Amino acid sequence: MIQRIRHIIFLREVLLISITAFGGPQAHFALFLRRLVNKRRYLTEEELIELNALCNILPGPTSTQTITALGFKIGGPNLAYLTLLVWVLPAFIIMTTLGILVSYFHEMEISLDFAKFIQPMAVGFVAYASFLISTKVVKSYVGVGIMFVSAILTFQVGSPYVFPIILILSGLVTAFNFKAHPREEKDRFKINWSNFILWASVFVGIAVIGHFTRLPHIILFENFYRNGSLIFGGGQVLIPLLYTEFVDFKSLMSSEEFLTGYSAVQAVPGPVFSFCSYLGVLSMRNYGIGGEILGSVLATAGIFLPGTFFIFFTIRFWEELKKYRPIKASLEGINAASAGMVIAATFVLFEPIEANILNTLVIVITFILLMFTKVPHPVIILFGLLAGFIF
Repeated sequence: MIQRIRHIIFLREVLLISITAFGGPQAHFALFLRRLVNKRRYLTEEELIELNALCNILPGPTSTQTITALGFKIGGPNLAYLTLLVWVLPAFIIMTTLGILVSYFHEMEISLDFAKFIQPMAVGFVAYASFLISTKVVKSYVGVGIMFVSAILTFQVGSPYVFPIILILSGLVTAFNFKAHPREEKDRFKINWSNFILWASVFVGIAVIGHFTRLPHIILFENFYRNGSLIFGGGQVLIPLLYTEFVDFKSLMSSEEFLTGYSAVQAVPGPVFSFCSYLGVLSMRNYGIGGEILGSVLATAGIFLPGTFFIFFTIRFWEELKKYRPIKASLEGINAASAGMVIAATFVLFEPIEANILNTLVIVITFILLMFTKVPHPVIILFGLLAGFIF
């Protein structure tokens, strides 16, 4: 009974985070740290950082994988699936509704300019997260060096495929210092391949079915499942690939419609990957409202399932695997590289913002509020939306 109540409280926290989590995976991490570690003590800071680093190595939505893995650690697979559903559902509903109403928005000339301050506020959230992470995980001169190299490479190269390479190489650098870590008693562990096989079976099976049937909803699911299987680095990385596929190549929507949805998702809490719910609706708008909703469900399932399968496959043996001293030592480098990536994300998100005094002031004020006050995140976001309406 006590355990069930604990799980219900955890799901309530996940729901509260899902409706207040703006700014992408790095800002989400700060919320996870504040509510699930500092407030509820479900796990330690080190455990959360390690999970986040593990999810950065895997393809898929980082923050979604992290919070799903938290559910797994706390209550096993059942709680993990419920965590995934609760985390994704609010953003899915909002973006699906927006997709259905987008034609009405254009017809009535309803502007989304009221959300113009959300993006600089998101930079403030990410800047705060980068400060928080770097001060907690970087504990040596080697770590500082790795962090700065990671930040520079991430910012300069820009390719999502460089993320896992940086993390793996950073882990190898500190793995050689394994003798500095005490030995731990290890148990034999057996890798359960079921979730990996499930991912591969769906990946191949849906491609074959789509090729021979040419059913539009099957093809849609395959498109998003493929992208969800191959993308590293969070929702922002998806945008150029999705634009090329759905606007330039398949012409399923106009550039204006695509950018309208992308602007809107900046003001929507929860996973940035929920943008795919909106795209699923517009991709299937020739099939009526039922087809649009089905398109949204398939796009959402397609983009989130691969990362879920990967984290379920890995998390089952991660606790035993990290007891090996080289693995444990490698975490120092991986964590430092992750901190560098968050620093780089601050500058990457700042680039498309108009570099004026007002936007800079919004970033600085957001950072100061997070750093030196206990103003709740929803209040900060609501203030930003109000300012957008006024100006």
